[in-house]
Amino acid sequence: QVQLVESGGGLVQAGGSLRLSCAASGRTFSMSSVGWFRQAPGKEREFVAAFRWSDAITYYADSVKGRFTISRDNAKNTVYLQMNSLKPEDTAVYYCAARPSYSGRYEPTANYAYWGQGTQVTVAS
Repeated sequence: QVQLVESGGGLVQAGGSLRLSCAASGRTFSMSSVGWFRQAPGKEREFVAAFRWSDAITYYADSVKGRFTISRDNAKNTVYLQMNSLKPEDTAVYYCAARPSYSGRYEPTANYAYWGQGTQVTVAS
């Protein structure tokens, strides 16, 4: 089992920045990658970014490219999501997720086995 705990959410003005953290514990050696997803009210959970553990390759949704950066701290088993130039449409609950498999696309939620509890991000216009 892998346990994931997100933190860092909050209220920010449009154009501002936030950094989310995802602390992993348990059988972290079994993770192939960690992803960030978000879910706005009334919408499906959508992929935001992913970090492949073995070689630090990153993947981003088109909607956040150039604004968000995913990174990790190996010593702390923590993955970060730096969010800059935030827009009101970025408002959502943000979740981190981990998956053991190296196969399959990064976008589908079904490809992730472990999920955190989520952290709210609200961007005011």
